[in-house]
Amino acid sequence: MSIFFKAPVDIEIRLEAEDSRKHVDVKNPQGRIDKLPVYKDGETVKGSVTIRTKEGRKVEHTGVKVQLLGSIETSTDSITASEFLTLATELAEPSVLTHQETYPFEFKNVEKQYESYRGKNVRLRYYIKVSVSRRSSSEITREKELWVYQITEVPNESPSSIVKMDVGILDCLHIEFEYSKSRYSLKSGIMGKIYFLLARLKIKHMEISLIRRETVGAAPNQVTDSETVVRFEIMDGAPVKGETIPIRLFLGGFDLIPTYKDVNKKFSVRTYLSLVLIDEDARRYFKQSEILLYRDS
Repeated sequence: MSIFFKAPVDIEIRLEAEDSRKHVDVKNPQGRIDKLPVYKDGETVKGSVTIRTKEGRKVEHTGVKVQLLGSIETSTDSITASEFLTLATELAEPSVLTHQETYPFEFKNVEKQYESYRGKNVRLRYYIKVSVSRRSSSEITREKELWVYQITEVPNESPSSIVKMDVGILDCLHIEFEYSKSRYSLKSGIMGKIYFLLARLKIKHMEISLIRRETVGAAPNQVTDSETVVRFEIMDGAPVKGETIPIRLFLGGFDLIPTYKDVNKKFSVRTYLSLVLIDEDARRYFKQSEILLYRDS
């Protein structure tokens, strides 16, 4: 027989101007959508905590504390958490709660050095945690998650920063994929051209895709998971030598995220541009090249 004890108080966390703040829809581990308020690096996080006693009860506590926490949680073997941000404020000294109490809190100009992320084997999250401590019982806690965007200034790339990717089979095929740069805003687009310099192989069709690769941990226990975010067929039929195919791939409409490189020495998330050719015998020839993605607004 299981016995469940209900907490003697309700805790409500409200953020300042929460209803008018921009929100983002994020899928949680249970497959449901969480609507989370968006914050930026350096932005103040403030709000209020309301504690209500239940059924007119008196609740003795040894203190009420609010924290702003940032943590990286990995689940490759078992779920482990590593905190990289810990800010705390005492809201109330030991006393007895007899009625509803509301406490304001404020964390000024908080450095949020990483962007929030939810992946297959890792998540990086920021959240408000309120704790009501009690002398003879376990503490009562409530959490409220934030979603943090890292805004990057548009990098300057010279007009000559063209990137080339070659796909070749000796004496059978030589393709050159040329695109404008290696760094892209999530709202921009990839523009380029594919040149057929040699085409003796009987190509049936060609496709281009964006692949997101999540890497968690370090060798030899490193875990990598790949996901195709978008795939387009860009050619159907056999090409001829000298043929050119223009490429325009606009990124704004896809579920893309910025590049994460060795975040707190825990994980990386990279995006690759992949060119795949399939011949008449269903053999596949491909080449991948990493592109760096960033958020600029």
